[in-house]
Amino acid sequence: MSLLLDRRRAGILLHPTSLPGPGPRGVIGADARRFVDLLVECGFSVWQTLPLGPVDQSLSPYQMKSAHAGSTDLIDPVDLVSRGWLPESLAGADAQTRLRACYEGFRGHASSAERAAFDQFVQQQRGWLLPYSLFEHHRRNAGGRPWWEWPEAVRERDPSTMTTTLAQGRDSLRGIAFEQYLFELQWQALREYARSRGILLFGDLPFYLDLDSVELWWHRKLFRVDAAGRPEAVAGVPPDYFNADGQLWGNPLYDWDAMRAEGFRWWVDRIRGQLHRFDLLRIDHFRALESYWEVPAGAATARDGRWHPAPGGELLETLAAQTGIGALVAEDLGSITPAVRALRDRFELPRMLVLQFAFDGSPQNPYLPANHVANAVAYTGTHDNDTTMGWYASLDAGTRARVDACLASTPGDMPGALIRAAYASAASLAVLPMQDLLALGSEARMNRPGTPSGNWGWRFDWGQLDAGLADRCRRLAVLSGRA
Repeated sequence: MSLLLDRRRAGILLHPTSLPGPGPRGVIGADARRFVDLLVECGFSVWQTLPLGPVDQSLSPYQMKSAHAGSTDLIDPVDLVSRGWLPESLAGADAQTRLRACYEGFRGHASSAERAAFDQFVQQQRGWLLPYSLFEHHRRNAGGRPWWEWPEAVRERDPSTMTTTLAQGRDSLRGIAFEQYLFELQWQALREYARSRGILLFGDLPFYLDLDSVELWWHRKLFRVDAAGRPEAVAGVPPDYFNADGQLWGNPLYDWDAMRAEGFRWWVDRIRGQLHRFDLLRIDHFRALESYWEVPAGAATARDGRWHPAPGGELLETLAAQTGIGALVAEDLGSITPAVRALRDRFELPRMLVLQFAFDGSPQNPYLPANHVANAVAYTGTHDNDTTMGWYASLDAGTRARVDACLASTPGDMPGALIRAAYASAASLAVLPMQDLLALGSEARMNRPGTPSGNWGWRFDWGQLDAGLADRCRRLAVLSGRA
């Protein structure tokens, strides 16, 4: 049974990079703890984030360079200074300079207990941490070039070359592992603080990985790529009403036969690692566990793809036995068939209900508040939607009138009317993007799907919170049984 069904809750969707703070992006330090305090004051009990892994220049948290590593951009330098590992003069330096200096400070000033804790982390996480450290070491030595452009002996993980790297690059490898230790140290401290205040952390698991990721370099046999690492086919979604060409994501596909032959161990390790960081976990693109859209490599659009079955039932049975699935939530938006719904319901996974999708005029629309169910998460919108204010402003007059009629609201009552509908939903969990809590317009949108730039950079400011916000939210939580 889903953990969501224990009681009714409300939460906020905010990626840590959107937190306030002095740096270019939010970090998991004092402002993150202050945000937890804000959630408590407002009557929320869930904080949902986007994926926490390392990102590329696009800053998209869905372009995963590692299935396990955390983004070092989220590491709080103030905490490192307070530990005595980083000189205060370098707190504002670029991330790599800070992290190198912090490692040197740790080596010079860490206590025996601190050194032992780091060594324990390295040993416990060795299964993914060693490949990641090797990958990052060689990537940095190659000037950031993708792994398929590395020297052949490194690209193909020649055993003697790897042995040489382990010996001659030991200091670099330890430094990279230390970066991950810092991330985990700070994240687990935040999780403990959230737990002490009654806040659940709700994570997000991207379905696919980037071609230029440690997994494709290290676990190539688990993906449908040739001997040189070139994809045989790539991921995407088919054409629909909104996009005549579909969406060509370009991610390499899984070799499900190889995954099955290993007892889905790679997936078990991945899910187990995420459940060590989160209380709840959204499985992005859940429908690909039933069947996935395969596009020929080199295709210009996703039009020429086709559906292929996936062993989602076998995988979920394995996960249920080895990690438990009570914390999982299915992202079941998009092209959903009866077979996908049957897979979701067979394992009693909560669904997603996005209110912005509710108003097409059909009384059978599953997103319409009257059709909501308990085993679900209701959203006003997600990171891919416009803010509620921006969405409402973009509606034609007829749709806007239908929204007002359905919600018994007036044009000046947004986003409040949609927020109240989320709270009143039968769904066990109601989640609001932070932008909706602050009643912000399209300028605060987190992502515009299909737009390669200008995304993922939004941040809020503490000055945007008005004095009555906490009381209003708590009142809603009490009235809807979510306090």
